[in-house]
Parts: sequence; C-alpha cells; structure tokens
Amino acid sequence: MLAARSGAAGSQISEDNTKLRKQSAFPGGGKDKSPKKASENVKDSSLSPSGQSQLRARQLAALREVEMNWYLKLCDLSSEQTTACTTGMPHRNLGKSGLRVSCLGLGTWVTFGGQISDEVAERLMTIAYESGVNLFDTAEVYAAGKAEVILGSIIKKKGWRRSSLVITTKLYWGGKAETERGLSRKHIIEEIVRAMTHVINQGMAMYWGTSRWSAMEIMEAYSVARQFNMIPPVCEQAEYHLFQREKVEVQLPELYHKIGVGAMTWSPLACGIISGKYGNGVPESSRASLKCYQWLKERIVSEEGRKQQNKLKDLSPIAERLGCTLPQLAVAWCLRNEGVSSVLLGSSTPEQLIENLGAIQVLPKMTSHVVNEIDNILRNKPYSKKDYRS
Repeated sequence: MLAARSGAAGSQISEDNTKLRKQSAFPGGGKDKSPKKASENVKDSSLSPSGQSQLRARQLAALREVEMNWYLKLCDLSSEQTTACTTGMPHRNLGKSGLRVSCLGLGTWVTFGGQISDEVAERLMTIAYESGVNLFDTAEVYAAGKAEVILGSIIKKKGWRRSSLVITTKLYWGGKAETERGLSRKHIIEEIVRAMTHVINQGMAMYWGTSRWSAMEIMEAYSVARQFNMIPPVCEQAEYHLFQREKVEVQLPELYHKIGVGAMTWSPLACGIISGKYGNGVPESSRASLKCYQWLKERIVSEEGRKQQNKLKDLSPIAERLGCTLPQLAVAWCLRNEGVSSVLLGSSTPEQLIENLGAIQVLPKMTSHVVNEIDNILRNKPYSKKDYRS
C-alpha cells in the first residue's frame, strides 16, 4: 500500500493474510473480493448509540467467523492452522476495506539503514513475523531509501510468501532534486488521487492511504475520487499515544463512519518518551541524543516534557497492577481504541520488540475502569460534540 505524505510533516525529519485470504499491497497480491457487509447498515432504534455500536461489532464478528469457516472448509484447513490462532495476534480490517492487517505492525523509521545493523533488522523482522505480524511499514525517505531496500532484501532472503504480507511505503520526501520529491505525477508515476489510482490500476499497489493529512484534505481526496470515478484512500497514518489524542479520537472517527477511512497509528511510545528511558535526562545511546533529533531532546527537557514524565510515574502503579510494563500499557491503550486498525511499533533491539509485542496480552485487561483511571491521570481526553457511532 502507498501512503501520500503531507509536505508539512517534513519540518521534523531531514487474521490473516495467508493462503486463506491472499491480499497484499505494494507490489502484487490478489484483488479484494470481500463480500459486502450488509450488517453494517443494521440499526436498532431502541438501542443507545453505544449499544448500536456493540451490536454492529457482534454482527460483523459473526459474519467474519462464518466467512472464515467457509474459507477453511474450502481449503481443507482447521482454525488451529491459521496465523491468528497459532500466534495469538489479532487482525483487524484496515478501515472499511477488506484488507486484514495485524493489530501490531513493525515500522522502520530511524532504525533500518540507520540506528541498527542489517543483521539486527533481520532479527526484528523475524521476531515480528513469527509473532503473527503481517504489516511492515517503510518510506522512500527513511535512510535515503535504504530502509526500503533492506526490508525487501530480508523478505527475499527469508523466503516469506509475498501474498502473506502487507507492505506500506510513503512518498513525498524523495531525492534532493525538485523533480524527485513531492506528490506530482512525475514523481510517483494528475496529482495525488489520479496518480494513486494509476499506480493501483497498474498493479503496483492494492490500496493507498495518506500520512499526516488533515481531515479536510482526506475528505477532499475522497470527494475528488468519487467525482471522477477514481480510487479513494482507505486509511490515514497518524501519530497516536497517551499525549497525542485529538486527531485519532475526534477527527478520524468521523471519516471512518462517513467514508470508511481507517487509522494506522505510529509512535505509540511518543518517540521513546513513554518508555521511561528519559526519566532522568537523555541517555547517550538514545534517539534523542542523535544530532538530527534535537527537536526531540528539546521536547523532553521542556516544561511540558517534565509534566509528562510526572504523569508517567503516576501511571506506573496501574501497569504494575496489571502485571505489565509501562510501554506495554501504552501500546495496549492505543489498541483499546476500536477505531485503530493497526499500531506501528518502532524498536531498535529484539528485547524492545518482544516487550512491545507483549501488549497483546494486556489488551483484554484494558477495561473501562482502567481506561478511566488513565484518563483521570492524563487529563487530556479530547471532547467531541458528536457521537459518530450512532
């Protein structure tokens, strides 16, 4: 899948896709032929908005179970042989598309081709893959294109079936020349929507989405696509963590219910701030110590950064009570949002990745009571006048 990145973002940076459901993205893979979910339109006027949402969720879950059982029977397989069952990794639809992605994905920003060696990158991908992750995210700008190359080389070396993976990449910050960056047709093969439609029609990608676009820009892209019979975006990549909530919790739900755009979120640990490593300053080996991440260091040592560290200390007892680490609690908190299709993890060591993947075990413990406890500590829950679930 391709993601068109907003140019404004550049100021800070110089169950199951197995043979049961062969869908992939960029490049190759089968066309999405998921049946239309008629139950999405079912409403019960006697139920509250939240009750209607729960009813729809149960209906969709039942429909997916029937569909999966049909595929398993067709392929002479049992549910025990599926990736979701053998690894315990939940999968979700990407927005309202039929593409199923693991609820945790692996990102390559900073790490691949930069902070870590190729050997460590291979180890990270292997751990993720064997844990049920099928979503791997990269971009042309990451390590000046090296991240994409390393990612592809590892997949080829491991011999993983391409149809079992969902690879997402992003376009905008390409080369140094004026014609090597941006979202012009020349750069990505009429502008944005038409170019993305062309890429998909040529078989180079299966879906396209946006990254760091405003809700208004996404809505405009959707309108243009519908007006000229082109292909609209299916998801938005957005920053989402304990200290960044407005867009994912207020703006994107409206887009999901109106036009089906899902959320693929990144930086669940706020570039490492939530990991706890910056509680006593900036360690020499940390990301914030790198020259090109001076902005992150300034954020950490600022007054707001110190307030965030104090809130993290207040959250630690909750993590201890749930039997998890603070990073696992933070990732599970992101996953508890049903509007999030997948959370992208960024790890520089196998130990970090294994720890973060453990958030899957914490997710069932994220009750409404626990979420309210966290909200009472953070005191930053965004307010929305509308309930888009109704």
